[in-house]
Amino acid sequence: MDQDPQNTAGSELLEAGSRITPFCVTDPSEEEQNHSKAEISCQVSKENTGKDGLQDSSASQGSNSSMTTKELQEYWEKEKRQCRQVNLVFEIPSTRIVEHHLSKYVMYKIIILQTGSFDCNKSIIERRYSDFEKLHRKLLEDFREEMEDVTFPKKTLTGNFTEEIINERKLAFKDYLRLLYSMKYIRRSKKFIDFLTRPELEEAYGCLRGGQYTKALEILLEVIGLQERLTRGNPVSVVPTLCAIMVCHKDLENPESAFEYGEKALLHLRVHTSHRYYIPLLETMITLAYELGKDFLALQEKLEERKAKKHPVKIFTLKELAVREYVQ
Repeated sequence: MDQDPQNTAGSELLEAGSRITPFCVTDPSEEEQNHSKAEISCQVSKENTGKDGLQDSSASQGSNSSMTTKELQEYWEKEKRQCRQVNLVFEIPSTRIVEHHLSKYVMYKIIILQTGSFDCNKSIIERRYSDFEKLHRKLLEDFREEMEDVTFPKKTLTGNFTEEIINERKLAFKDYLRLLYSMKYIRRSKKFIDFLTRPELEEAYGCLRGGQYTKALEILLEVIGLQERLTRGNPVSVVPTLCAIMVCHKDLENPESAFEYGEKALLHLRVHTSHRYYIPLLETMITLAYELGKDFLALQEKLEERKAKKHPVKIFTLKELAVREYVQ
């Protein structure tokens, strides 16, 4: 019997789709791995293929077997877009000398650009020699073998503030960051990501705790883009930052903007309903939806469903959770 051409094409597309192994910048979190049967996970290297890869492919085919050929094409295009590698370029165009009480040091201005993007996507941070030195020491603890050939600019007893030494270090630190980023396990590591984002996040949360919501929001909006690009394979990790932005907008009486960032955070938590931010986020979204005249019944249903499953423990508000982030 002749087979239906459309069904045959659909089967072939399913088979081809199951072999797609898109590359992500960061590894999924442990919680995401536990939901691998619920959503297609990005396979970050050929090392992940094999028996487990075949099982994932079978699960993908089973969940998508009712799709038409066109729907499957659209689905896989969306998956490839979400898992496409983000390439970043590091530039150190300038420096400044800081004198603070009895200390004196050089701050290096680092511009981080996404390749093929416009300048609006760039991130600008500043780090000093001791920050680089601390990062190098921490990375050696976990990646000593990978970093055998990575050179780090040594300290000098004199001349640290001469134009010649500063220019040499600008080039050295640029190459250093480029080389670290080229090694996939290092660029996905928390220590590397913290080096590029944590100082700004700590400052922002400090402002939030002090009620300086405008300043906190300004910093958070600067850092969220870089944080998202660095942790693209693990979007749940940016939920606290999205919620902090949401808290700032809410306290600055910008409910529309607060709701917008809340929707982004909920999207990242759609299969992570046990996350500590999930219930407080839903409660805040319901309040905002009521204030804005939006339909909140679906949100209310999700909240009641999750509360019915959760053990009776103290649940903090979204703002209480936010002010607890980065507390030493």
